[in-house]
This record gives sequence, C-alpha cells and structure tokens, in this order.
Amino acid sequence: MKNRTTDSAVQYRRMTADDLPAAHKLSLSVLWPHRLEDWKFVHGLGEGIVAEDETGVIGTVMCWLYGQDYASVGMVIVAPERQKAGIGRALMARIMRETGERNVLLHATAEHHAFCESLGFVRIGCVHQHQGSVFRTPFVLLGEGERIRPIGPRDEPALAALSRRALGRSSTVSLKHLMGVASLVAIDRYGELIGYAALRKFGLGHVIGPVVAPDAERAKALIAHWAGSRAGSFMRLDVPDASGLSPWLTDMGLVQVDATVPVLVRGEAPRPDPSMTRFALLSQSLG
Repeated sequence: MKNRTTDSAVQYRRMTADDLPAAHKLSLSVLWPHRLEDWKFVHGLGEGIVAEDETGVIGTVMCWLYGQDYASVGMVIVAPERQKAGIGRALMARIMRETGERNVLLHATAEHHAFCESLGFVRIGCVHQHQGSVFRTPFVLLGEGERIRPIGPRDEPALAALSRRALGRSSTVSLKHLMGVASLVAIDRYGELIGYAALRKFGLGHVIGPVVAPDAERAKALIAHWAGSRAGSFMRLDVPDASGLSPWLTDMGLVQVDATVPVLVRGEAPRPDPSMTRFALLSQSLG
C-alpha cells in the first residue's frame, strides 16, 4: 500500500502511533469503551489505515496477521457525520490488500453484517458480550491433582501450544505481549498446563479473556477465579455462542448486552482441536 492516497477530499494513509489519540477520540464518538491504552495495545500488534480530511482523522481500520494462512480485521470506525459516504468501503479495500491471500476473520456489528457479506465474508458463528459486576462468586470444583496458579515466562511454550489448539491458527499475541497488559493464571494438573485465562484493564473496568480450557467446567473455574479477585468491580467477557456459558454468566451477574455479534470469515474458517476450546476472546478485534 502506498503511504498516502487521495479520494476527493479524503486521504488514506498508514496509521502511526501519533494517530492513536485521534483514533481514541473517534472511537468515543461511536460509544466504544476503548481507552487510549487499549488502542496502543492493539496497534502494537498489527497494522492500521486512517482516513482523514481537513478536520482530522475520520476513519480507521486495522489488521493482524497470523502467519501465512490467517488474518483478522477490526477497529473499523467511520465518524458518524461521515458515514454512508463510501469511506468504510474504501478503508476495507485498502486493509484487505494488506491481508493478501490469507483467510480473513472479522467480528461485525449487526448493522454492518450485510456490508461485510457484500465484501465476500460469510457468517460462521456469533459472540455474546457479557458485562456487569459479580458480588458472589460460584465455587467450581477442579479435578484431582488440579490447581490454579499464576503464569510465568517459562510457561510461554505451553500456553502458545494451548492457544494454537483452541484457535486452529497461530496468534500475534505472545505471552510476553499479554503479560505486559494482563495478569494470567493457568490450571496446572500434576505439572501440565491444561487451560489458562487472562485478566486486564479495558474500557470501564476489566475484561476476562482469553479463556482456554478443555471443557466448560474448567473454563468456569478460571472465570470464577478472576471474577472473585475483583468482586464488585465492572467486568466484561466476550464468549462464543458455542461455549454455552451465557446462562451461567448471566446468573452470576454478568448479563448479555446488545445484539449478538456475528463472526465472519472470507475464505476458509480455522479448524480448532476439538479437545481444547476458546471459551472467551481476548478481544473482538484480535479474537
């Protein structure tokens, strides 16, 4: 992609770190909860494009590459007063050049579902956003020889392997990256890690995710651990519909909000290992 192109009064160029305050302001204008720190985290892992005019940044889009086979696209925002002017389509066309021949994943808002389908994306699932405060954490019994413990740098190979199995693809987020913004715990079974979960500041409070585990009961144990550590605080989780966790989360005080978020792919969907499941996303942009 050229560094700068012009479309009438709108210019498109690569996103830089200097654009992040303006991008943050733009996300606030569409009522997204992202902090400037959240923008810095996702920008440090991927590439972005901004649309701008004489008033400043009026649109953003980002992508993250997962090896040679997969990529994801997110942070697609157009200023409310400039929507329906073709800016979103122009941003998507430019970011798709960055992803090349890779299979591309995207979490779309319900109102942009049809637009994404017009670009060749098809729906493969959906995600439920849960948020609220937990004042009484349910007790979840672990199996024999299992305990929840903090994660350290030596655990990175094991966590990377669990992540690949659960996602069916590689990830741009290493343990080093995640530990820079989050606290992590794992389920240790006689010295073997069989699941993990992260907690980090995000938006109005904290988000739990990713959560990777072999089954729903162990995922619940990890979620309950982090919810209990911040009892009464505002929490958020983004969980795939197939996780089956929504009723349990709602009963705990983390209610489902807004409409279901469609999960789309252009190309071939990943094929996760059925013995390991992602029960909560790191974020809707990064998956």
